[in-house]
Amino acid sequence: MFNPSQHDVRRFFCETYRKHRANEILTPLEAMACDWLVQHPEYESALEDVERALETDYSVEQGQANPFLHLSMHLSISEQLSIDQPPGIRAAYLALAQRRGSEHEAHHEIMECLGQMIWNSQRNGLPPDGAAYIESIRRR
Repeated sequence: MFNPSQHDVRRFFCETYRKHRANEILTPLEAMACDWLVQHPEYESALEDVERALETDYSVEQGQANPFLHLSMHLSISEQLSIDQPPGIRAAYLALAQRRGSEHEAHHEIMECLGQMIWNSQRNGLPPDGAAYIESIRRR
């Protein structure tokens, strides 16, 4: 199972951003990530300097959003949609995107559901509940 460290994730996004700006060939995963980088130009300054990215504290106490967490969630949701896993997520996403009039906004709504599912899983010491996750997306 792929289990990157915080630094691995930050390096991945910074390197993807660098390759994108240099017009270098991207791997399929980098291309998927790049789609989200382009949609979030507000994160460019966080992606330009790898060393600063590795050192920056994005804890709640610092009061600033974590661009790497946000982009990682976009990427996770994109991967889930590409394979319809958990089953039903693609249909729930398409319905939500149609209701919201925006695929990007639907992603942001799903992020809330994903975060809640992970929090519940960790709090209860149980595996993530895919069915509850899909149902929470449908309720939005």
